[in-house]
Amino acid sequence: MMFRLQLILLLFIVGSCSNYNNQSPEELAAYNVLKRTLGPDEASKFIFKYKEKDSLDTYAINVENNKVVVSGNSTSALTRGAYDYLKSATNSMTSWSGKNINIPVELPEVELKATSPYENRYYLNVCAFGYSTPYWDWERWEKEIDWMALRGINFPLALVANEAIATRVWKKLGLTQDEIDEFYTAPSLLPWQRMGNVNNLGGELLTEEWHNGQIALQHKILDRIKELNMNPILPAFAGFVPKDISRLYPENELLPVSWGGFPEKYQGALISPKTPLFDKIGKLFIEEWENEFGKGKYYLADSFNEMDLPKTDQPVTELLAEYGSAIYESLKSGNPDAVWVVQGWMFTYQRNIWNKETTNALFSEIPDDKLMILDYAYEYNGIAYKNGFNYEVFEGYNNKPWIYGFMLNSGGKTGHTGVHDYYATNPIELLNSPYNKSNSGFGFAPEGIENNEVTFELVSDMAWTTEAIDLDEWYIDYSKSRYGAAPSAMEEAWQLLRKTSYGTMTDHPRFGFQGNSGSWSKGTINKDPRIFDAIEKFLSCSDELKDSELYHADALEFAATVLCHKAEDWFGYAFNAHQNSDFETRDKAGEWALQLLSDADRLLENHPTLSLQRWIGFARGTSSDIKQQDKYEEDARRILTVWGPPELKLGVNDYAARMWGGLIRDYYRERMAGKLESLQLNETYDNRAFEDAWVSGKGVSKIEPFDDPLESARKLVKQAIERPIPIIVKENDIIVGDWSSADSSMEWPIRRADLPKIKEIKFIYTSGTSQVGIKDVILIADGKAITHNSEVKYLDNQNSAVSFPIKLSNGIRANNGASLRATIEGDESEREAKGRVVLILED
Repeated sequence: MMFRLQLILLLFIVGSCSNYNNQSPEELAAYNVLKRTLGPDEASKFIFKYKEKDSLDTYAINVENNKVVVSGNSTSALTRGAYDYLKSATNSMTSWSGKNINIPVELPEVELKATSPYENRYYLNVCAFGYSTPYWDWERWEKEIDWMALRGINFPLALVANEAIATRVWKKLGLTQDEIDEFYTAPSLLPWQRMGNVNNLGGELLTEEWHNGQIALQHKILDRIKELNMNPILPAFAGFVPKDISRLYPENELLPVSWGGFPEKYQGALISPKTPLFDKIGKLFIEEWENEFGKGKYYLADSFNEMDLPKTDQPVTELLAEYGSAIYESLKSGNPDAVWVVQGWMFTYQRNIWNKETTNALFSEIPDDKLMILDYAYEYNGIAYKNGFNYEVFEGYNNKPWIYGFMLNSGGKTGHTGVHDYYATNPIELLNSPYNKSNSGFGFAPEGIENNEVTFELVSDMAWTTEAIDLDEWYIDYSKSRYGAAPSAMEEAWQLLRKTSYGTMTDHPRFGFQGNSGSWSKGTINKDPRIFDAIEKFLSCSDELKDSELYHADALEFAATVLCHKAEDWFGYAFNAHQNSDFETRDKAGEWALQLLSDADRLLENHPTLSLQRWIGFARGTSSDIKQQDKYEEDARRILTVWGPPELKLGVNDYAARMWGGLIRDYYRERMAGKLESLQLNETYDNRAFEDAWVSGKGVSKIEPFDDPLESARKLVKQAIERPIPIIVKENDIIVGDWSSADSSMEWPIRRADLPKIKEIKFIYTSGTSQVGIKDVILIADGKAITHNSEVKYLDNQNSAVSFPIKLSNGIRANNGASLRATIEGDESEREAKGRVVLILED
């Protein structure tokens, strides 16, 4: 009897293996995505049927014999179809912060069918390889690729190991390791090194161990991407070279480039397109890459992203045509089938440079089928800059293929922002546009991920519809899929958020204490009072949804958001109390603001992704050497906070702005505590000394999580909302900081949103006995001086205020940051003089 049972079991196993062996590669790849995501038992409820057809990706679903049968003409269609069934029929979802899987024994019998109107569905941004992925291991990358597959993405960036391959090229050309190290940056800054923005910032961190690890990792990434029949976009040579290449090839002209106000030692160099060396390097790179990873097709090369054009004697259109041709021909030399891929952000951001004439010139020598433009920032066109859709301004890029899409996020910031109604409708305008004929796809290119998950889910759904999404129904379906149910309070919460947090776009959403090295003023995240009502409604569902992993994560994030908003308010109140010499109120308000940050941080200690410890863990896990681990941790800390090298004040400081457990308590809270203490001591706070010390520190402080985080979240939010801030009289003036005669030159960060409104800068004398002179008043945007007033004006007890009128050109803006700089001339023999700096804005 036992033998018979064993025989039956063996035959069953053999039969099962036989069924899997009979699957096509596309079917097996789709099944394995579900197996990894859901587990083998749940995955076995799906049957995939691949039907090759030369058309747009399409899937169809029906249920037969209690099995979900997914038919599709591509692997992406199969996986997307399975995911749509999970969401719509079983109220299930997978996400960065967890899963909600509710597949019943008896499968719901539904019929679904969808076709994506886009051949290519693009994902990721060059900057995400610095703000999110620089230290990921294969386990994390595998999950991300499965995340892509389930959403039907088939055109992702794959830039890992770029430097490992390029290093082989530099060594073949004769460069030394020291020269190569001076060219490169630490891992988190590699996106900007690749685009020529910065050099010489920690390149020694790219050790042999690092390169070998990146090559091994990229093999796994590309093998999986190809298994899923995605088309990876690979790195290529964009013209940026180590400056020491002049030692070997002195006859080749190097054109200096600059970005973000970095000193010359950190700036890049672009090789002239006229030199044969350009083609030689580009060809060598492709050959080395394909020798290691196999033949590619799509290759990314960005030579002018966010940078002014090199200064030469020739007409700009001629220069651009030469560069475009040089890039393409160097790709073609290494791979005749290569397609040049270029980011289109500069066409949105730098309209002072890029118009129809210059854009057409750059691409004039490229065959139509050998170019792909990633034009991914249409919410900037339509909402932030209101400068016209690129596909209309550039008239469909003269029939060159281009990808339509959204950026969604800058720097991986966690602040809630983005206009859902725009995302749910605007792509349909493209589909109905006459310029759609040259469109080659749709996608989204976030600078950082693991934030605003509702927005990412919405935009990924837009890639599979030819009609606008009805958000009234979508929010209900989303809640059911994500949490298992959509109580009436939840519906109300999402509608309020739709009108507020997700009804406005802030391209750089930060709390006041996160930006400008810790500001007393209001930040840039929407804080409409209805947001607090929405979050209270959301939290009121905790009794019903407390067992949902994803509800738990979102509730903690929403609750922390309220506490951070309120902390921002109380910091501002404390500063105003200080200005009014009400020191007791200042201290009490400051103490309460710090407590709010502590509570927000403690809530996030239970969040699965919003965690500094997790981030540092990825960085340290990259190496087996403890000293190297320390260096990687410092790099990981730097990109989150000060960004650039020590003591270098740049507009990108505080760019990443994460609301993370550990980061709030150890960085943002402690920085504001230092600023409060400086107010008490009547001293100027040296924020950069604190910031640089934190960056070079190690580990995360310990904290005891709440025993019942959901209940604590509800109580803390209620307490924060019910404790009103007393009404105080506020001037329209914007206080940007303090000055002191002890400092001959000072610089203060200013809010980017205030920059174009400035009509006057006022210096106020508040204490001291000596006369001081104020001169060289300079406004800086993205590291460049945009105004300079060299007039000297004097301040003392008799003349307590002086003003410098400002006249700005129309369209002035700052993407990476803005600041104000001035020279202070004082008599050091007298008692130190102090004062405030104030911006007067247009009405």
